[in-house]
Amino acid sequence: MWIVCTLITFFCWGTADLFYKIGNRGKEDTNHLKTGIMVGLVMGIHATIYLIITKVNIQFFDIIKYLPVSLCYILSMIIGYKGLKYLELSISSPIQNTSGVISALLFVIFFKEKYDFPFYIALLFIFIGIITISLIEIKNNQRSKKSIIKKITHLAILFPLAYCILDGLGTFLDGLYLDKLKLIGEGASLVAYEYTFTIYAFISYIYLKKKKEEFHFFSEKEKLWAAIFETGGEFFYVFAMSGNATISAPIIGSYCVLSMILSRLFLKEKLIKKEYLGITFVLIGIIILAIMNI
Repeated sequence: MWIVCTLITFFCWGTADLFYKIGNRGKEDTNHLKTGIMVGLVMGIHATIYLIITKVNIQFFDIIKYLPVSLCYILSMIIGYKGLKYLELSISSPIQNTSGVISALLFVIFFKEKYDFPFYIALLFIFIGIITISLIEIKNNQRSKKSIIKKITHLAILFPLAYCILDGLGTFLDGLYLDKLKLIGEGASLVAYEYTFTIYAFISYIYLKKKKEEFHFFSEKEKLWAAIFETGGEFFYVFAMSGNATISAPIIGSYCVLSMILSRLFLKEKLIKKEYLGITFVLIGIIILAIMNI
């Protein structure tokens, strides 16, 4: 069951990535905050409905206990939203998504886990594919003759790199909480994270109001769709990670290949042959991991 949840998360977050990019195309400096507000709103509604339907037992201490994981994810997402203003989705997403491989390696190193040879081949395929895509896109952007564009590009690369580190740490901690040490249940962790994100969204909304920045919930359709797919992915993510965090992390972390394909189809972002080769490498790695666990 966890492998199904893993693949659903992969598709949800790959699609959310596309809507994040569309929703952050404007020049407003507060676009990343508005995106976070929409995500927090949808997550808060979902967490409330989930509590009512499932009657999951959650205490206030669970939110505090899960706070280190929540903060890693929320900080990484804020940084990711901010970086989308400067980079094409096909550049930022691959760099960010190396976090899945990093998390898997941390599980293997710290928990002395042993897997069959195909597992390591799959990780290698995913890592090579993502790194290849990233290097090609960075190189293409650095060819710009305008120094100001070069400066922005160099600065923007830091955003997905910071995202990668924080998200990788968050995923590793999630594996500890949900799978390795069983510190918290799936339902409790889901509600704890979503309500924490809702609190962040409320603080951001107050901040925008104090700045007298206009924000209309019903006019942010792209951000709303991004939030819906993000929240849907989060629901399946906790069950994927509680089943087998080491395998789930690199598969879910590779959702960039889906967002790249979608950005090519809908945003007309150009891809070259080497990038398609990188995508193929990642997909082969995902298929190997999926077949190993079906």
